[in-house]
Amino acid sequence: MHDETSLIALIAVGLAFAFVGGYIAVRLQLSPIIGYLLAGIAIGPSTPGFVGEAHLAAQLADIGVILLMFGVGMHFSVDDLWAMRSIAVPGAVIQIVVATALGTGVALLWGWSFGAGLVFGLALSVASTVVLLRALESSKSAHTPDGKVAIGWLVVEDLVMVLTLVLLPAFAGELGGVAEPSDHAGGAGIWLAMGLTLVKVAVFITLMLMFGTRLFPWLLQQVERTGSRELFTLAVVALALGVAYGSAKLFGISFALGAFFAGVVINQSDLHKRAAADLLPMQDAFGVLFFVAVGMLFDPAILVREPLRVLIVVAIIVVGKSLAALGIVLALRRPLSTALTVSAALAQIGEFSFILAALGIKLGLVSTEAQNLILAGALLSITLNPVAFYAVSRVCPAKAA
Repeated sequence: MHDETSLIALIAVGLAFAFVGGYIAVRLQLSPIIGYLLAGIAIGPSTPGFVGEAHLAAQLADIGVILLMFGVGMHFSVDDLWAMRSIAVPGAVIQIVVATALGTGVALLWGWSFGAGLVFGLALSVASTVVLLRALESSKSAHTPDGKVAIGWLVVEDLVMVLTLVLLPAFAGELGGVAEPSDHAGGAGIWLAMGLTLVKVAVFITLMLMFGTRLFPWLLQQVERTGSRELFTLAVVALALGVAYGSAKLFGISFALGAFFAGVVINQSDLHKRAAADLLPMQDAFGVLFFVAVGMLFDPAILVREPLRVLIVVAIIVVGKSLAALGIVLALRRPLSTALTVSAALAQIGEFSFILAALGIKLGLVSTEAQNLILAGALLSITLNPVAFYAVSRVCPAKAA
């Protein structure tokens, strides 16, 4: 359907299918996420019947990520973020290195090039913040100390991936891909690009913490005094989407990361609880569309063509990453409950993995087979992730409650 009703059709059919799939999943005592993913497959190009516009679904999913990350930020204070630095920064970086090495090594055994293996490994190393938050909410541990460590860990992962997306085109030629003319400026150009990215990120965070913490709460106070409920809700949504979009365009920050820091700033306002409550219905609706969009990208035929490779990919995501995170957290002398929560949180992949795969194809580094394997790994790991959190709740019931 390529007309002016494509967006309406996608939302209507996507949500209807997601409702049916989610209801059936819940009745079977499964996570509703499974139903949402299957709904996406049902309206995707790999199955007969209605086919939704994939690019529209991706943009709707981005809105879901923005609203969800904004909501998370509203429950995170600056002090919380600073307190996580000793575990989140070294832990996330080491875990990314380990998971990337596992993925690269497997890809080399399959006969892929080093460049393809590197992109493949990076895609398997980064977890989905959306999936994590849904899992933490389901286990009622989103606002526990362990849950906050897991969220802080993924915030660091997002920062690393932002830098990766900038550097990958610059190194594409050396990795066997097609270097973009504007990015092929030699070693000096590569380091300049990396330095510029770090400066942009630092400037954005500084502006948000120094000026946003004063401006945004003041703005909400002024809107609240008008007594208009819809105007207050509109202000919250405008801040979430506006900061996310502006951070991406002006500073090269991901939508998710920009929205998260906007939420952190709103947390300084006395009205942050009302803002979070007003935003919740939209978060839920667009969060569902995120999973539908993931399902639309998946080609089920890969399960028949390459079952062994799919199993290996899932093993790296669910077992390899989790064991690495478990060892890292324990090595940093943190409690077992924290180690288990972080391990469960990382046992899946999501939005940044899809972005990396798409960029890898554009740069000629990976094939569509690699993209399908990544999507298969995402679908299956997301489906299995509630099981991981259930296991954690059985081992550490007090921490998961």
